[in-house]
Amino acid sequence: MARESQVKFCSRCGTAVSLQERFGRMHPVCPQCEWIHFEDPKVAAAVLIEQDGRVLLARRNNEPYRGLWTLPAGFVDAGEDPARAAERECLEETGLSVRVKRVLDVIAGQEHERGADFIIVYEAEVLSGTLSPNDDADAVEWFEYSNLPPLAFAATRKALAWHTT
Repeated sequence: MARESQVKFCSRCGTAVSLQERFGRMHPVCPQCEWIHFEDPKVAAAVLIEQDGRVLLARRNNEPYRGLWTLPAGFVDAGEDPARAAERECLEETGLSVRVKRVLDVIAGQEHERGADFIIVYEAEVLSGTLSPNDDADAVEWFEYSNLPPLAFAATRKALAWHTT
């Protein structure tokens, strides 16, 4: 899904930009100073945590897909290590401090208008904390793979399917 640029003016000189083909794609280009705006991809990081053959999921408290379940996840801030972002998001949503162990997958493809272009899925282990929903989650629970709740995203389904094979 191509994201339409929200850039209307040149960030260097303030002139109104126009869409022009550059490097095989349409980009906002300044007719005054020739500045080309390139959209940066949005990156999210998720954790897949298993305990006793069950996986930890969080129920979304916000649209899109409010009330459906996903891996604890969120956006990576500029300059932030994606593994630390995954750990931070897990703590914010579940109350659990975790340690990332390894990358399981990098999933490309924006699923909705405000979504990430790439999701880095990490395997993680619980270090401490008390399971309690917060932030973007209104519930957090452990689920058997054979009895998963309705899932919000194709990326979540792919991560869970990949991990069970």
